[in-house]
Amino acid sequence: EQLYISQPAISKSIRKLEQSLDVTLFSRNSRGVQLTEEGEILYDYVQKAFYSLQMGESRIKKINDLGIGHLHIGVSTTLCKYMLLPYLQEFIKLHPHVKITIECQSTNHTLQLLKENKIDLGLIGEPERLHHIHFDSLGEIEDIFVSTSSYLDNLSLRTNHKDDIFHTATLMLLDKENMTRQYIDDYLSMHHIETNNLLEVSTMDLLIEFAKIGLGVACVIRQFVEKELRDKTLVEIPLPFPIHKRNIGFAFLDNLQQTTAVKDFIDFYNSKRP
Repeated sequence: EQLYISQPAISKSIRKLEQSLDVTLFSRNSRGVQLTEEGEILYDYVQKAFYSLQMGESRIKKINDLGIGHLHIGVSTTLCKYMLLPYLQEFIKLHPHVKITIECQSTNHTLQLLKENKIDLGLIGEPERLHHIHFDSLGEIEDIFVSTSSYLDNLSLRTNHKDDIFHTATLMLLDKENMTRQYIDDYLSMHHIETNNLLEVSTMDLLIEFAKIGLGVACVIRQFVEKELRDKTLVEIPLPFPIHKRNIGFAFLDNLQQTTAVKDFIDFYNSKRP
């Protein structure tokens, strides 16, 4: 009655089960039907199996109701602080049960992790070739050279090359693993700009701080030093040739079945894009 199945149909199923196991599961007598010892053993396992299924269904329902999920993002340290964190701060408020994992790696490494399907999304500078990768631009960033006014004044006092800042100043750049460094190296090479005293730094934050204490001329991203430029803590070095702006955005593999958490995040940042 509970299963809406006829009694003969159930008896037939039980006989098939007993035949396939080659055991008797039920003892039948005038007092009714009882489980045999083998039947008790099988019932114990079946009961645990149904309990596991019920727990699984309950877990799936809870995940669906609460929006529980996991989001794995690859990003450089610089873009993580200045670009990703503002997005995550608002997204977490809307989806508090989504677990976030961040892989802080260079853009090149992030692209590799993306191609190997080890991360869901990457926040990167737009690569020249995408190769089955979908890219959603968040806007442009601009590389500039900055220093303190006092550093430039002291530099002009001790050198005779007032106009050749790149040759006379301590030039501070990110290390060669960074895609920004590779972009700037291409710029310097293209315009035959030679450097004499080069200081390599691992993060953009350090570049900015070193520039602020007057250690040299640093190549930074304009959007990340807007406050310092406004209050004159740093000044921009005029360039004989402009550095072309670059696109940054979120990238993910094309034609890949996305989880609900990833889809929610993609919808979220798309709603915030200019």
